[in-house]
Amino acid sequence: MVMSKEFDYTKLKHVTSVDQSDRKVPYNLRQSGPTKVEMLISTRVRKSPYWHLSMQAGCWRATVYNRIYHPRGYVKPEDGGAMVEYDAIVNHVTMWNVAVERQIQVKGPDAEKFVDYVITRDATKISPMRARYVILCNAYGGVLNDPILLRIAKDEFWFSLSDSDIGMYLQGVNADGKFNCTIEEIDACPVQIQGPKSKALMKDLCGDQVDFDNMPFYGLAEVKIAGRSCVISQSGFSGEAGYEIYLRNATLYAEDMWNAVLESGKKHKLMVIAPAHHRRIQAGILSWGQDMDQQHNPYQCNLGYQVSLSGKGEWNKKADYVGKAALEKMGKELKEGKKPYKLQLVGLELGGKPIDDYAPDFWLISNEGGGNPIGFVTSPWWHPEKKTNIAMGYVPFDGTLNANGFPKGKIGKKFKVHLPDKYSDKPGTPVDAVIVDIPFKESYNANTREVVSG
Repeated sequence: MVMSKEFDYTKLKHVTSVDQSDRKVPYNLRQSGPTKVEMLISTRVRKSPYWHLSMQAGCWRATVYNRIYHPRGYVKPEDGGAMVEYDAIVNHVTMWNVAVERQIQVKGPDAEKFVDYVITRDATKISPMRARYVILCNAYGGVLNDPILLRIAKDEFWFSLSDSDIGMYLQGVNADGKFNCTIEEIDACPVQIQGPKSKALMKDLCGDQVDFDNMPFYGLAEVKIAGRSCVISQSGFSGEAGYEIYLRNATLYAEDMWNAVLESGKKHKLMVIAPAHHRRIQAGILSWGQDMDQQHNPYQCNLGYQVSLSGKGEWNKKADYVGKAALEKMGKELKEGKKPYKLQLVGLELGGKPIDDYAPDFWLISNEGGGNPIGFVTSPWWHPEKKTNIAMGYVPFDGTLNANGFPKGKIGKKFKVHLPDKYSDKPGTPVDAVIVDIPFKESYNANTREVVSG
């Protein structure tokens, strides 16, 4: 829906037909469309060490993530927009300013014990110089954050955060000093190097400091880049081959590392782009705050494997951790055929014109036969290879479980999605949609999420 100056915002009504009765604060489902406002750049929100470098690279729009300004576009719409950036990540190599992934260091004799208490998976099985994707839940089983957890040493971990105030939460958990460790944010800021040419670029950048041909997924290494201390991880938010470079003392040395990457990237057609949400949606990678929040439990947003780490729906046998009782209760109810929550995250293919930019609203979903909305889309985009729009979204949970006993959507079930006029084949008429498997496109690193250990 394209808004005009004459648009009457008083007519926007919150949609009440979507059952959000299990949420204390429901999603705001008013369809306001793109709203022309100017972001105020002030000192209340932090500028990362790479902010000025992103401006030099052509950043033209930004959002706020983790209380830090976050670049979210370099190629302007008139020049092809985000899909030009998509071409760069699937065919060449890209660099992203993701300093918004704030690093919370947990260090001390009880670091492992503390980390094991606040995450759902077994921290004791994570070896030094390895990383893992993890989740932290509250006492009610809601997902507070889904960071990458780096184990730098036996007594040191870094939480590389998604968008929520977990640093303050972690300090609060240990306010009584029960665990003998310190919990502090540190000045280590990452960039992501993503795309099929990322390994070649990293070899040129780091030389023989790292055996990249044998570096495992989520492997870590200590390196010097432009003489500055960095930790690198084979990981990323895209589904493509990729790495993250965590620069220590980033406020002091941002230009040194950034410019070294630009120089090494010249022969590989490196492009500085925004985080590739089009590609992460294809890979089925969730975005906290967009596809889930603290009122979603892991089962309803396809993260049940983080709780049932042995697979086959068997619960984690590790010691007590935050949210364990609530999560095991939900798991038991699911096994008994009950429905402990209202909506389930599913993958959708849908009609309409190519969705080539971020959605400003949670677009509504109705049953195939029409009627009032019963769900909503969280992450839509155009899939160039499939020649169709894809999305993740929430629809009523019907009790369907997969072979491992985890909830899923019923493949082939049909719906209607209410797209804005900009993307509709026929304005005012919803498009056809059908539940499909996630991921929509396989990742460079094989998807082993159903049965994992450590």
